Amino acid sequence: MRTATTIEASGGNWRETVEFVVEAEKLGLDDCWVAEAWGSEAPSALGFLAARTHRIRLGSGVMQVGTRSPVLIAQTAATLADMSDGRFLLGLGPSGPQVLEGLHGVPFASPLARMRETVDVVRRALSGEKVVFDGEHVRIPLPGARPMRLSSRPRDVPVYLASMSPNTLRLTGRVADGWLGTSFVPEGAADAYFAHLDAGLGEAGRTRKDLDVCQGAEVAFAEDDDELASMVGDRKKGLAFSLGGMGTASTNFYNDAYSRQGWADVAEQVRERWQAGDRDGAADLVTDDMVLGTTLIGTEQRVRDRLRTWRDAGVTTVRLYPAGDSLDARLTTLARALELVRDIG
Repeated sequence: MRTATTIEASGGNWRETVEFVVEAEKLGLDDCWVAEAWGSEAPSALGFLAARTHRIRLGSGVMQVGTRSPVLIAQTAATLADMSDGRFLLGLGPSGPQVLEGLHGVPFASPLARMRETVDVVRRALSGEKVVFDGEHVRIPLPGARPMRLSSRPRDVPVYLASMSPNTLRLTGRVADGWLGTSFVPEGAADAYFAHLDAGLGEAGRTRKDLDVCQGAEVAFAEDDDELASMVGDRKKGLAFSLGGMGTASTNFYNDAYSRQGWADVAEQVRERWQAGDRDGAADLVTDDMVLGTTLIGTEQRVRDRLRTWRDAGVTTVRLYPAGDSLDARLTTLARALELVRDIG
């Protein structure tokens, strides 16, 4: 398996974050994704990291479709590809209704069509051809205007899609170079994720080897079962937020993903408690298995075994979120995890 991580450029010490990426590159990490949610945007941070690194691939994880025009996304991708000497990966995602509508003032309607059209226009623009497109959401050029092409040279930039719902997973299999997944339980992934990815791959005449399956999870090491139990308890409120607080009362892709992987009743109860304002009660409903199923935490042997399970389930790149209260602690956790990935092959 290849290895990756995700960083956020806001809410912390940016200089320390940069040092983490520089040191992670020295440790042999393959890819670094820069998140974009409702804090900082990704391209500025990626440009800065491109100047401070030499080998590691850098990706937008993810740019939110709908907040930029498709051609602006293509221009940004071309610029970052040039700045990084071809190390840039374009990660795109639909975000969610709360962020798009509540923060950006952009309708969340038809995210699948918007994603499909955006990928098509981005690829056309990066290929060097004149951009002409007449879709449901994207129309270029406007009536009476002459079509144009980017002045930069053509670029082949890998496109990754962050997808969780069956339809967007199918689209990912059909048009993307990679899948940025989350809330992944390998034991339930065949029906929840891979069936839809494989359907899209088949429609495009492709196979699983044509898609980089990039899955992310926190990694943390416990010395014994007692410490692991404490770790699990500490993470339940964060998972309750994902199940109950992400998205809106009616649209929560994380809740849907856990429901498709065997926790429909619990996930719905957690959402109801969270939406009612009972955050502690919602966290109490989260089970140990829900935390352990979607993370890489535990004793070294357990983490090694889970990595093997992820690999055997079809993950080709593992995206590690190393735990730690300091830069040194996070790097120590990352180095330990990288050795385990190398050990299992």
